[in-house]
Amino acid sequence: MTRSFFGTDGIRGRANGTITPELALRVGQAAGLVFHRGDYRHRVVIGKDTRLSGYMIESALQAGFTSVGMDVLLLGPVPTPAVAMLTRSMRCDLGVMISASHNPYEDNGIKLFGPDGYKLSDEVEREIEALMTSDLTSRLAPPAGLGRAKRIESVHARYIEFAKRTLPRQLDLEGLRIVVDCANGAAYKVAPEALWELGAEVITIGDEPDGFNINHEVGSTAPEALVRKVRETRADIGIALDGDADRVLIVDEKGHLVDGDQLMAVIASSWQADGRLSKPGIVATIMSNLGLERYLAGRGLELARTAVGDRYVLEHMRAHGYNLGGEQSGHIILSDHTTTGDGLIAALQLLAVLKAQDRPVSEVCHCFEPLPQVLKNVRYRDGQPLKNDSVANAVDAARERLGSNGRLVIRPSGTEPVIRVMAEGDDRDLVEQVVGEVCDALTRAAA
Repeated sequence: MTRSFFGTDGIRGRANGTITPELALRVGQAAGLVFHRGDYRHRVVIGKDTRLSGYMIESALQAGFTSVGMDVLLLGPVPTPAVAMLTRSMRCDLGVMISASHNPYEDNGIKLFGPDGYKLSDEVEREIEALMTSDLTSRLAPPAGLGRAKRIESVHARYIEFAKRTLPRQLDLEGLRIVVDCANGAAYKVAPEALWELGAEVITIGDEPDGFNINHEVGSTAPEALVRKVRETRADIGIALDGDADRVLIVDEKGHLVDGDQLMAVIASSWQADGRLSKPGIVATIMSNLGLERYLAGRGLELARTAVGDRYVLEHMRAHGYNLGGEQSGHIILSDHTTTGDGLIAALQLLAVLKAQDRPVSEVCHCFEPLPQVLKNVRYRDGQPLKNDSVANAVDAARERLGSNGRLVIRPSGTEPVIRVMAEGDDRDLVEQVVGEVCDALTRAAA
């Protein structure tokens, strides 16, 4: 069954385009009915980031859930991982995060979490979709069975304490000057407060949301402002979150970016030394650099690869018993602590290593030299260019030329008519050549 609403990370689109009050109402009703099992008061928590459209969507979801008899606990602006945590902590049947993550303010989205704090399975999402397109009139709650709504005031303190408890009790961040970029998003209060409570000197940017400026020239997808601030203030480290704070990138004391691959390498090495890895390896996507794979292999650790998307990383982690995984983009999943990516908690794990080793970020976070990596996109109008014989021949030839010293990854975009061609290897000139040849073949096939 083809899914009409849900993508790889919930429902996402333009506010009052794809994401309308009517859609949010139907999501609330359908999801509420799916999770309305048993004879007790059912509850759902709803969090959001700082987009203007969050008010509209929150109200519509609240109406949908209460109309089918679910009580609603409103959290206000909080990180996505806080919603996952509070869904479990508050014994709720369902958690909802209203966010389009790193997208601009015009977009928004709806992410759903089950009572265990994990994102819903494809099967459950299909069940919700089926209900969304059906007539629910006869399944609405009677007047006496309607749900209530309540705003929860202690959310920030709960999440901050949860994040701090992922560190050893005796550890503090005294002596560290930290610049944190909150992307004018969901973590604009909790991230600076948590770092300050741990003893750091905190300098904050991207902490003045106005409904329109989320991710605008700030955050993990636009780290230039953080780089400038780290250099200007001579900070020890810069931490960049995205709009819903489920991903993180780091800037070292010299103003150089540190991506998710290097962060995973640091945490994996630290956890291996402490005996904390549940398996001798980690999980990452096909986009993680080959340099990470070689670094881990040198330490006797495996790199298990999945399709692109933190959802697939987490599925593999749960199925095979890994407790560390993530993406090059900064989604880091630490399943001993969280059920989804958590930018703040990943940053805290790095800070713990910095304190233990008493070395600068530029040294701690340069675990390996990334291999040259080239990514190009080929747009097409229709058809299936990847099934063209000339394209298949070009791909085979490219893989043969790269041999065991490189990788070629070709994947269609899930949201637009684009095919992404990525290659990496020891020889940059060769990498650029094979990517160019495959892209040329795709362009001719798509003409």
